[in-house]
Amino acid sequence: MSPRSLFFLLAAAVQLQAAEQPLALPLWPEGAPGSEARKGEPEKQEGSNVANVHNPSITPFIPAKNATGTAVLIAPGGGHSKLCLGHEGYALAEWFRDHGIAAFVLKYRLAREKGSSYTIQDHAMADTRRALRLIRSRAAEWGVKQGRLGVMGFSAGGELAAFAAMKNDPGRPDAADAVERESSRPDFQALIYPGTSGLFSASKGMPPLFIACGYGDRPDISEGMASLYLKYKAAGVKAELHIYSEAGHGFGYRPGTTTAAGRWPERFVEWLTDSGLLR
Repeated sequence: MSPRSLFFLLAAAVQLQAAEQPLALPLWPEGAPGSEARKGEPEKQEGSNVANVHNPSITPFIPAKNATGTAVLIAPGGGHSKLCLGHEGYALAEWFRDHGIAAFVLKYRLAREKGSSYTIQDHAMADTRRALRLIRSRAAEWGVKQGRLGVMGFSAGGELAAFAAMKNDPGRPDAADAVERESSRPDFQALIYPGTSGLFSASKGMPPLFIACGYGDRPDISEGMASLYLKYKAAGVKAELHIYSEAGHGFGYRPGTTTAAGRWPERFVEWLTDSGLLR
């Protein structure tokens, strides 16, 4: 095959993948609070990574068959300076969809991107909580059952997932915006090698927790997750911890991986089943 033919073949494959990609849905129709003026500013894409997010959104991956009624909001990592939408976003969402679990990939505002005026707690967390409310507001349409919506985050996104479980609210019944009437509390949480573990806490009544990380990761993550597990146990909140001996940071999910760490989504589904969150 000539180089020219190969180029056109690869271009066609990229276009086909883009055509198959579900459309992203903005979290706020008129723009995110504080970012309305930048709503129309285009995102910057480099490979599978995205930056310059000013109109936060979710991309839904809804099972066409064998739907279980369970759903997961996925917050990709990227150090709050970019979003790693490949191995920490779309690939996993497709895997969940194919296993009957609705998945929603979150694009949130980036607090550590060069020149950013955003903060994690005021903007990225507002996006995370709004995404949970939005999914609940359309639960009937997307086949999401009550008590079956969780949040999962990788690295920086893991911070958002943990904070969402730590601080949330039942919604405002009198809100003019129907989305804001919904709860922002996740029914379960999954932290995949999350950062900032020293800021995580556990208290009675918090959502059950699944953790996966690598032995070779930074001590604040590998040892921090062991400590967090013990905090949850002391609080009487059920948790499951997987520390993979041959893994470091950023293993995410890559189709075709045969390592133990690469098959963590299977362990996660087993955990959901054992916990009564997947039937």
